Amino acid sequence: MENFDNKKILKKRLLIFGSLATIFFFILGFRLYFIQIYKNPIYSEEALKQRGKEISLYPKRGIIYDRNLTPFTNIKNTQNIILSNKILKNNKHMLDIVLEHSTLSRYEILNLLNLDDEIIKIPLKDNIRIDNKPEDVFVVDVVERYTDKNILSHVIGYVNKKDNYGESGIEKVFDEFLKNSEKRSFFVEFDKDRSMILGGSEFVNEITDSMDPTGVKLTIDYRIQESVEKILDENNINGAAIVVEVDTGKIMALASRPNYDQENIEYYLDTKDMALYNKAIQVGYPPGSIFKTVVLLTAIEEDLLGKEYHCKGYEDIKNVRIKCTSVHGDISLKEGFEKSCNSVFIQLGKELGGKKIIEMAERLNFGSKINIGLLEEISGNLPKGNDLLGPAIGNISIGQGKIEVTPLQIANLMTIIANRGLQKHLTLIEGITNKDGIIIKEYNREDDKRVLSESSSELAMEYLNSVVENGTGKDLDLYEVGGSGGKTGSAEAIMNKNSTIHGWFAGYFPKDNSKYVITVLVEGGHSGSKSAAPIFEKIAKEINKIYPVY
Repeated sequence: MENFDNKKILKKRLLIFGSLATIFFFILGFRLYFIQIYKNPIYSEEALKQRGKEISLYPKRGIIYDRNLTPFTNIKNTQNIILSNKILKNNKHMLDIVLEHSTLSRYEILNLLNLDDEIIKIPLKDNIRIDNKPEDVFVVDVVERYTDKNILSHVIGYVNKKDNYGESGIEKVFDEFLKNSEKRSFFVEFDKDRSMILGGSEFVNEITDSMDPTGVKLTIDYRIQESVEKILDENNINGAAIVVEVDTGKIMALASRPNYDQENIEYYLDTKDMALYNKAIQVGYPPGSIFKTVVLLTAIEEDLLGKEYHCKGYEDIKNVRIKCTSVHGDISLKEGFEKSCNSVFIQLGKELGGKKIIEMAERLNFGSKINIGLLEEISGNLPKGNDLLGPAIGNISIGQGKIEVTPLQIANLMTIIANRGLQKHLTLIEGITNKDGIIIKEYNREDDKRVLSESSSELAMEYLNSVVENGTGKDLDLYEVGGSGGKTGSAEAIMNKNSTIHGWFAGYFPKDNSKYVITVLVEGGHSGSKSAAPIFEKIAKEINKIYPVY
């Protein structure tokens, strides 16, 4: 009996041992499969990294799209040659080919030879076929992050290329999502002892999860943006221009000048032309006479329209004299608005008081960020306290003194009026997309908000229409787009102790059932009617070619 029990125990132990051995070999087999097959591409890539160099063939960031999924980034394709420093130094045939076909200058190429880099990647200006090419020389296609045109550069922003993080614009706001993109690289295997390239191979790590956020879709329309930038460049404009879709509040174009090269940021860090500033949202300007629209709206809501005024060519406030553009004599408020008469609006400002005018400005979002989705946006400035008293009313009434606004805030004002007093939440962003451009998370927008009565807005539109029909905007030729309404502005700005006159024009078209608001700021433009209004006209006509309003 005892012998039987011992056999039973031994059998049980053998069964347990066999089961454990089976489990162990199963785990070992799974681990070997995991390492040698499943993880093989990753470990092979890591092994190559240890004895070679990784050269990116595609930006390590997702795509930024326009409203129609036209990409702004990752579209420029260039051919590059990859070879060792040693070959370029010792093979005259290869050096001559590189010198002839590279986008780099002779100085830049020869400078590369003096660096410690053992493997060199050089961009070529055209697609070439290299006869008798050594086996250790590779020609590859590389997709660049930005194009030569740098379209929408101030909105897109730029990245720190060394660490691959966004430093401004959309690149910064959505950095965590844009980094999450597929990876395409070329690995060069290099023998350091012999300074020889042993081989090269391409690796692609694709995103398989369709819900992974990798891109951003904007409200910008590529064709309108390109047209706006072309117009600014052809007319040598420094300043900004914005196009807003009236019904939605979506920004269809936003441009700042001068432009900059997103691949060479270091060059602009010491320049004084503020090229890296997004002047549409990041710089405050005195609005000048365009601020008379705010004073007009205050007068409308305070029921102060029927009065006649007299302009003697200037207005005295205590010991301060403010000149008008002309001697207008007896003049109505509507005529004063058409002709941008300073005397009329200073007299009106005295009746209203600075406090009421500034309260209206605050209702219209002056002195506050519009929050279109870019971190660089500033609030501008409105006077307060003692700056509303005494002679200050003269400057407040004509948009001078301590009032500073952004072109975006002026665009918001005109969009509110064109929407009959409804404030739309202006925005640049539609949402975050997957790798195919499909939105997986929409951008949160605030609901519409009524800030003006419908009747006040319609009356203001009558005045704005009359500026184009009879006043300072009468030289505009916009019959083909259904006419327009708007306001000119000429504002004196003091920068670095120097005085500069900036030109403004902001308005909408068509004048009935308006579809677009356009705001133009021309730095150093002197007269808004002569500098900014013609740019408004050209932009409106180009938009009408792309999307006819009739």
